[in-house]
Amino acid sequence: MSEAGQLRGAAAIEAALVNMPAVPGVYRMLDRRGSALYVGKARDLRKRLAAYTQPARLDERLRRMVSETVGVEIVVTHSEAEALLLEANLIKRLKPYFNIVLRDDKSYPWLLLTKDHPFPQITKHRGAQVRKGDYWGPFASAWAVKQTVTAMQRIFLLRSCADTVFANRTRPCLLYQIRRCSAPCVGKISEAEYGRLVSQAEAFMSGCGAAVQAALAAEMEKAAAELNFEQAASLRDRIRGLAHVQGSGVINPVSLGDADVIAAWQAAGQTAIEVFFIRGGHNNGNRAFFPAHAKGAAAGEVIGAFIGQFYDDKPPPPLVLLSHAPAEQALIAEALSLKAGRKVTVLVPARGEKRAVVAHAETNAREALERKLAEAAGQAKLLAEVAVLFDLPRPPPRIEIYDNSHIMGANPYGVMVVAGPEGFEKAAYRKFGIHGPLAPGDDYAMLREVFERRFGRLAAERAAGEEPLTPGLVLIDGGAGQLAAGSGVLQRLGLGDLALAAIAKGPDRNAGREWLHLPGREPFQLPATSPVLYYLQRLRDEAHRFAITSHRSGRARGLRQSELDEIAGVGAARKRALLNHFGSARGIKGAGVADLEAVPGVSHETARRVYAHFHPGARLPDIS
Repeated sequence: MSEAGQLRGAAAIEAALVNMPAVPGVYRMLDRRGSALYVGKARDLRKRLAAYTQPARLDERLRRMVSETVGVEIVVTHSEAEALLLEANLIKRLKPYFNIVLRDDKSYPWLLLTKDHPFPQITKHRGAQVRKGDYWGPFASAWAVKQTVTAMQRIFLLRSCADTVFANRTRPCLLYQIRRCSAPCVGKISEAEYGRLVSQAEAFMSGCGAAVQAALAAEMEKAAAELNFEQAASLRDRIRGLAHVQGSGVINPVSLGDADVIAAWQAAGQTAIEVFFIRGGHNNGNRAFFPAHAKGAAAGEVIGAFIGQFYDDKPPPPLVLLSHAPAEQALIAEALSLKAGRKVTVLVPARGEKRAVVAHAETNAREALERKLAEAAGQAKLLAEVAVLFDLPRPPPRIEIYDNSHIMGANPYGVMVVAGPEGFEKAAYRKFGIHGPLAPGDDYAMLREVFERRFGRLAAERAAGEEPLTPGLVLIDGGAGQLAAGSGVLQRLGLGDLALAAIAKGPDRNAGREWLHLPGREPFQLPATSPVLYYLQRLRDEAHRFAITSHRSGRARGLRQSELDEIAGVGAARKRALLNHFGSARGIKGAGVADLEAVPGVSHETARRVYAHFHPGARLPDIS
């Protein structure tokens, strides 16, 4: 970071100030490739950006950012709260190097009680909430949803089976036998009685568990007074299940209603943020996050940046409890209220039950960070041993692993998996659809194509004077042939300085007997108990898993496209209806004409056409 670079960056920012409006908005600092270095928001764009023209007054991180800046882009907003929401969205999407970035690309599961069927289904749901029904969540994990579904089955006897399964039942399933379903599929309960169970479940999920429990107790006493002991025993079991689920205290803070608890813990220049999801007074699980940030960032600063990105794709609850106060707490509350369309309170509690819940979350954050630091220490030791094994100058900060997958040359894919000091970096994974031309099953040609595309780009970036992401070690799943193919491409591209190795399965494909191949060295094996061998096996197996997954998804997509799109009269809407009804192309293949015709939107003639496509030469029944 030179002083000249800082002056150049400051001059670029000053040039952008000429036409800069003095209004709220979001700005992006851009490098010479047009990538975002930093995203920020401001109440007054002109005043905020003017501060960057004096690098001496900035901290070291922002001085480095200014030295790499060659341009500025802005988006004007109506208010600073809108700017905060947009800033969080852009940071999460662009992942600028100099921002505090939440590395979280997973969707959250919800609990769905459907409302498009006379007997609603209770089930887990991910993705867009387009199906008619009531949604509760989010939950921290699929396990947390599964636990809740199981509890709802035990207490309210609601069905969890899909509508297609429900429609085809002729006798009760096992869930009825173990008292986890009321078996509406075979008429064991009327629609009105089932509706009463659904109303009780809705009240329970809305935080009215005590009222539901009192109503069940009254029913039990009435059944016992009428000498209906079997029904009384069933109600007693449901009450016990309800009491167990409603266990109060720090784990299930009933008084909170709907709230998120966000606590941070810092150590060794890193931050762990633990989030507890409280809905209706019930704990929907917790989850740990490890945002990327500069070492000197304070806990309040990290939490402030985290909140905006965390709620970018999910609705905030009415109450958000924090362990540390962010600098712009009031503005964050205003922005979350704007997003939710109702008041959202952001609070740092000092005493009482709320403080106890936050302290509990802090304990979990501390334990999560300690586990992560311990794993990182073990990972660092492994990378140091990898450096010794492959004669590397230092532990590789980035390892790229390559593998191919196909069946007799069909749907060929090559993949790149990336690992580093913090484990697998799934956001950096890449899949390469093989274009060819090549002979079916030519693994060497497939690998050459993948290397030419990946490392051809790296060579071009180097030639342009850029600093591309360069692996410290390139590992190939294969033997001497794959090593020679990859090495040839690297030499031709002028990248012979990259460390390259291949790991081949041993005799009978036994784990522990792998051969390692390096250019210019005889193949060798490691002891079966070597931790480094186990680590290399994990890298190889992850690449193989990703290759197989990519191939299967491509093959399934190809089957759907080729086997359904080729049928005359079956457009996108009918294809979607068929797949939704039968679940897969295989299900459509096995369906009869009458079954196909039962699908909404599929006429008798279309059903015959679809059946004939999958059963060429078959004699069609004349049921017209």
